[in-house]
Amino acid sequence: MSLPVASGHAAPSRRAAPVTHDEDPTGGRRWPLWALGLMALGTLGAVAWQRAQIDPVMPVADARLVAPVAWQRALHFEDRPDGSIAVREAPSGREIARMEGEQGFARGVLRTLAHARQRRGLGPQEPFTLTGHANGRLTLADPATGERIDLESFGPTNFAVFARLRHAGAPATPAVATP
Repeated sequence: MSLPVASGHAAPSRRAAPVTHDEDPTGGRRWPLWALGLMALGTLGAVAWQRAQIDPVMPVADARLVAPVAWQRALHFEDRPDGSIAVREAPSGREIARMEGEQGFARGVLRTLAHARQRRGLGPQEPFTLTGHANGRLTLADPATGERIDLESFGPTNFAVFARLRHAGAPATPAVATP
């Protein structure tokens, strides 16, 4: 078997065959590409125009969230050296309750509100507001930052931690004798 010997002649160059209309999906025309581009730009323009025309959607207020206020207390919460949390009535500064033990839920809620104040550079001067609503909801709010925590969302045990502060420190009502 013999191999071909290279002669001094260069191999003929192969040039790419021109694309025929049968192989080109556009049939050699560029207008379909321009049409697709214009449709994409038109769609983007229409979406931008529509978004500019729509008023922002205001959330619909849930009737459970807008119940009237039944009672409200302004309170300060202070960490004590023994690890407890002193609850002070804001107008008088009188201690009305003390949360002792771990109190993980109460500490977590208070820490959340305190961090919001720190981020805004605010101190503890303004009291938090504990609010009971006519529908049984209970919220702890910080008027200084606008933050609010809906306490019933965390279950009845955690709800009770703050619910007991409604009457905390109130003088005991004398028993009424019935004839």
